[in-house]
Formats: sequence, structure tokens, C-alpha cells
Amino acid sequence: MPFLNHLRRWSDEQPGETALEAGTDILSYADLYGSAAALLPETGVLSTIALPNGAEFARRLAAGVSGERRCAVLDPRWPAAQTLAVRERLQAVEPTAQVPPDVTRLADGPGDSVFLYGFTSGTTSVPKAFRRTRGSWPLQVSVDLFGLSRHDRTLIPGAFCTGLSLYALAESLHAGAAVLTMPRFDVGDALASIRHRGVTRIVAVPSALRLIAARGMATGVGGAAVTSIVSGGARLDADTRQLLTRWAPAAAIHEYFGAAELSFVSSSSQLPGTAHGDATSTGVGSAFPGVIVAVRDAAGRECAEGQPGTIVVRSALVCDGYAWGDDGQAFRREGEWSTVGDQGMLDADGTLHYLARAADMIVTGGHNVYPHEVEAALESVSGVDAVVVAGRPDAARGSRVIAAVLGGPALRAASLRAAAGGLAESKRPREYYRLTELPVTPAGKISRRLLGQWIDEGGPRARRLD
Repeated sequence: MPFLNHLRRWSDEQPGETALEAGTDILSYADLYGSAAALLPETGVLSTIALPNGAEFARRLAAGVSGERRCAVLDPRWPAAQTLAVRERLQAVEPTAQVPPDVTRLADGPGDSVFLYGFTSGTTSVPKAFRRTRGSWPLQVSVDLFGLSRHDRTLIPGAFCTGLSLYALAESLHAGAAVLTMPRFDVGDALASIRHRGVTRIVAVPSALRLIAARGMATGVGGAAVTSIVSGGARLDADTRQLLTRWAPAAAIHEYFGAAELSFVSSSSQLPGTAHGDATSTGVGSAFPGVIVAVRDAAGRECAEGQPGTIVVRSALVCDGYAWGDDGQAFRREGEWSTVGDQGMLDADGTLHYLARAADMIVTGGHNVYPHEVEAALESVSGVDAVVVAGRPDAARGSRVIAAVLGGPALRAASLRAAAGGLAESKRPREYYRLTELPVTPAGKISRRLLGQWIDEGGPRARRLD
């Protein structure tokens, strides 16, 4: 994680400049470096952080990854029993070791050494844990690719315990930029920061970006001063992209696609005043620098252009494997190649098209249906703000395709059926639902499983649309 050497540099060169601002909690670069270094004598080889966004999180992160230390970043919103279970498992997998001798100086460790335990959902109540090496975070590459400079003020509204936000924090400190955040996501607080605190850059998941832009347009809080928006964690849909270009017309919109275990896979950039290079809603850009992307069929053969299959990567950015929880349903290595089972295809110009997580693919009547293909067709309907497609149990077909939409009151199922008419019969939704909000996880990612729960409950969040 090569940001500590840069943190020391910025502490020397711009000691009074803001490193982190969370409400009234403000750390300069000199403050952050000095207070993190002061924690080193009490910071062991392995430390855990379960804190909301703020100065204390940044201090403990810097101390926790100094030298060859390792840090586990836990979600502070986890139930106490889950947090305890994770801490116990960490103690079991980590060998006993002495505190490193570098107790007064923050410094980056070797690139091939593990510095971070990350967590992702698995098939049990305890999340899977994966290890990441310092060299697997390409901070300088993304700084250059996304045009981040030390003059930027980056708003990170999401929780630092998520991979997107944690990486954005490290990336900004590496570049000498200022980070603005909040203990928990609040769209009003985010807009207040944009209006009053000189935000030039935003890094967030699409659902948070949509909320910020929509509320900003409704309340007159424009994004004219924002020059860069980075979206990750989920596909940036066409409607949200268009909303962002209206709200922040001077902003370049950068998107990257990847997975917690793989890190960056592909990326794309849309400059101000230009159209997105890929006209479809499934395109997620070309291979990230240094990453080779391929698509393979079930027999392991490389797929032809436009043929769907499993996305695999050859990359130095992938994680170092699971510490526990390897259920065989996600990250795996196949020689030099790695995959998490995502489904997609490559077109003639090398653009990667993301179709579904392996677990999200709908098998109906013997046909494979990729949710993003159906969502792309329905997103073109006037009045539709967002679409979530999922499979529901069906005695005759195994699963049936359903679609849930967020949109205006005039939206009717007939319009959606007409748009779906261009799809193969097996891909056309059998039912349509109106949403009052998007079914998202605490990290802001779309959850098709949560949508199914809402439908089963029969509450107002997902009503049948006729």
C-alpha cells in the first residue's frame, strides 16, 4: 500500500494542507503523519479497525499498515456477534509475532507483503476474508488514469470499510489531495460539502451518485465546480450517467469495473461535453492498465467476439487468496488467470460488457438470461429512472424473469412490455413491479435477493405494476 512514503513527503512539503475533513474533525498532513506515528508503539503486527469515517480511522489505518503490519477493516455496522467471530478467526489464522522495531517512523513495506484483510459476503453468516498485498493496489496508476492531483478536494460519502472508499482514501493521501467525508452517508451533508467546502471530485457507488445529483438538481445545489466523478462498485447505468452530466457539466466521468478479490478489471472515461464512448448499457470499458481480460466458455475455451462467457483476468492486482470462507463460488485461480465467475463478453474493439454475477444469472426454461441485458432494454423507456431484473421461483420454468422499476407515476407495464418486445421470448419479464426505492445493501450495491424479499413481504416498496 504505497501511500505512507507519500504521506511523509506531503507532511514535509505541505504540512498545513488538509488531509482529511469529516465535519468539524480536520487533520492536516502534518497532524495525520504525527498522530499516526505516535500510535506505532501500541500497534501490533495485526490490528483491526471497526470505526466510522473520521480522523481516528485515518490515524489507525496509517499506523496499522506501516512496515510489514497488517490491518483488517471491519464494518462498524456489523452485529456484535459477527464482529467477535471475525476477530476470533483473525487471531486463529495469524501467527503470533513481535511488534516490528520501526516504532517511530511510518513507512511502506515490501510490495509482495500482505497489508490488508478485506471482507465480502459468502455462504455463511460470517463474511469471507481475503488477503491483499501492498503491490496489488496500483495507486499511482489510478492517480494518473483518473487525473487526480494534490489540488483536488475529494468527497468520499461511502463508508471507509468498503473497498471503493478505502482505496479512494489511500489514493487521495498518496496524491497529497484533501479528503472530505462524513461518519455515515447523508445526501444533505454531501451536498453541503459540495456547496460550501470546495469539492472538486466525488468517488462513490452509482446509487449514491444518483441521490446526490437528483437532490442537487431538485434543491438548486449544482455541481458546476466538480471536475471529476469516479464511479465504482456497480455498473453505472445510462440514466444516472445522463443525470450526472446535467448536474455537473464540467466533470469528467470515470468508471471502473472490478471485484473485491480482483481489484480493477476495466475502466472508461467520458470527458465533459462528450457522449459516452459505448452506446450500450452493458459496456464497462476497456482493460485497466496492466490487466489482460478474456472471456471463456464452460470448457475453458476463449469465446468469440460477442459471445458471452466467464470473465477471467491475468493481473498483478488480484488478491492473495482467502484467509477463510472459500466456498468455491467466487474467486479462483486457473493457472495465471483469475476469476470471480462474472459473466460478460468482449466486442470487436476490446470493450468489456458485463452481463451478470454468476449467482445473478437467471435460468428459465433451460435458457440463460443475464439481468443486465434486460435492464438495458427497459432503461430506454420514458419515465424509468432505474431497473432491477431478477429471477423468481417458478414451478414450470425453474425461474421466471421479473423486473422492478423506479420511475414516475405515469409509468405503465404496457410501455415496459413494448420495450421488452425486442428481446428473445425467454428474456421478457413475466411480471413488473414499481419500486419506491432501490433495493441496496449498506454499501450501496443493488441486491436482487433483497428485491425478492420485498416482493415476498408484499409491502409498499415493491408493488405489482399493471
